[in-house]
Amino acid sequence: MRDEVIRQVRRTVAVLVLAGLVVAPWVVDDYTAAILARTLALALVGVSVALLTGVAGMPTLGQTAPYAAGAYACAVLGSQVSDVGVVQLAVAAGAGAVLAALTVPLVVSARGVIVLMITLAIGELVVTVLGRWRSVTGGTDGLAGIPAVRPFWGLPVLATDQARYLYTLVVVATLVGAVVLLLRTRLGLVLRAGRDDETRLRASGHRVPLHLSGAHIAAGAIAGAAGSLLVVAQQYISPADFGFDTSALLLLGVVIGGTASVGGALVGAALVIAVRDWLFGVLPGHAPLVLGALFVATVYLLPTGVNRVRGPLGKLRLPTTPPNRPDAVPARDHAAVPELRA
Repeated sequence: MRDEVIRQVRRTVAVLVLAGLVVAPWVVDDYTAAILARTLALALVGVSVALLTGVAGMPTLGQTAPYAAGAYACAVLGSQVSDVGVVQLAVAAGAGAVLAALTVPLVVSARGVIVLMITLAIGELVVTVLGRWRSVTGGTDGLAGIPAVRPFWGLPVLATDQARYLYTLVVVATLVGAVVLLLRTRLGLVLRAGRDDETRLRASGHRVPLHLSGAHIAAGAIAGAAGSLLVVAQQYISPADFGFDTSALLLLGVVIGGTASVGGALVGAALVIAVRDWLFGVLPGHAPLVLGALFVATVYLLPTGVNRVRGPLGKLRLPTTPPNRPDAVPARDHAAVPELRA
């Protein structure tokens, strides 16, 4: 009964939040609408972080790498080839997926803190390349004057901040809905089972590296699509949009929202980005220090987020019981793997 009430409350909150997002462009000014569109794009990257960190069990600080790949692919395509939104979205998602596929051998074989270090290095390497590849990326000056997009062939371009925000909202809602539906399938169950007890899943005959590789590439595609939305929202990008501070903020938002909750990650990432923008105005020069302290406090006080859903960040601490002992795995996990094997 209590669980049903909690689910009902969450559904109500989700509906209210979605309704607020829909009416937002008619009650705020153009500048705020542009900020909201950019926040939604970053929140979508947060969903990709949650997919890896909370569902697949691979905590990451490197999702800004496919995010940047998608953004620059979209910017170059929009400036030279096509201004159609769906084309740019597909190309950006493909660029993010390709970059993720190239890094699969580095990421999938590692676990825990090592994954964090590897993904952080990948993200910083991509930012460095973007800053030095001036002929394509514009270097540290970035790319400006990117043409406005049109959602489909034959439709007018998105010439206002309100139109760009609504386009971003529709794309984010569609992709988040697709992720939620996908995680309710057998694939989502396999990923969660591997996160909770990888040894048991391997023993049941499942190819864990293959599942993790698929999750890593899918998360890269989501982050790449978010990069396309960033280009739509601000029509300008630079390497500064994809630095370590963005990676840390996204992971912080996912931890606050609940590492295993896609909706919580979306809200948490959006909340943290909004707080950061507010702190930059209130505490100029001190916002990174405040956010860093908030990140440390959150990891220690809310290791599973406000949703109290068990997530892999808890695995970064020493376990109290050996992970392969039957009594170390919750009852639901004992039933999960045999069901998958059957």
